[in-house]
Amino acid sequence: MSAGIRIELNHKLYLRDPDQTDLGRAILKESIRLIDELGFEQFTFKKLAQCIHSTEASVYRYFENKHKLLLYLVSWYWNWLDYRICYHTHNVADAAERLRIFIRILAQYQIKEQLSSYLDIESLSRIVVVEASKAYLTKEVDNDNNNGLFQDYKSLCHKIAMVVLELNPSYPYPHALVSTLFEAARKQWFFSQHLPSLTEVKGTQQGQESNLVQFLTHLAFDAIKGTNFSPVS
Repeated sequence: MSAGIRIELNHKLYLRDPDQTDLGRAILKESIRLIDELGFEQFTFKKLAQCIHSTEASVYRYFENKHKLLLYLVSWYWNWLDYRICYHTHNVADAAERLRIFIRILAQYQIKEQLSSYLDIESLSRIVVVEASKAYLTKEVDNDNNNGLFQDYKSLCHKIAMVVLELNPSYPYPHALVSTLFEAARKQWFFSQHLPSLTEVKGTQQGQESNLVQFLTHLAFDAIKGTNFSPVS
């Protein structure tokens, strides 16, 4: 799989495309490291500027605020996930198997594939688990949605919802199910790390992905199967 794919994002996420300059790429690289290390609440443009030996004003020339930066990073991740899903399913004709591949990819926590030559995909995946909900659980969500800032996430959910409808065209909640799978995958990994009494998903050691895969597979296929629906094992 290519490690240098070009991901195009909504221009309203940034003031200047950070992927086009050395400083912009440094902002992305160090912001991922800092948010992963400190958490989004403790992350500031002042701290970021110090790490990249620049100024806050320079950072603000790329992003209006740290919320827009988080939206940018999360949107980049959804694009990367979309790319991986397409890469691994483009020759798979069976809809049930495509859904299983999607679930296996969604359930991964430690991702070894590089997002690009300068971004740390493992750190970014941890940020998505912990921080992605903060991208839309805000008072500005409607305005951000009207500006198309969640389109990457919505498009990916819609793509998988169409697979659900291939399996059962009469299933009435394909988008609700798929968005629940996305949210459940992140939340269950978070619970396993910090609130373990809330989940049976345990840890991130080798082989533990299958624990979450089994839960998500059960959730998905039990929901969509109809009277005559029986997915191939």
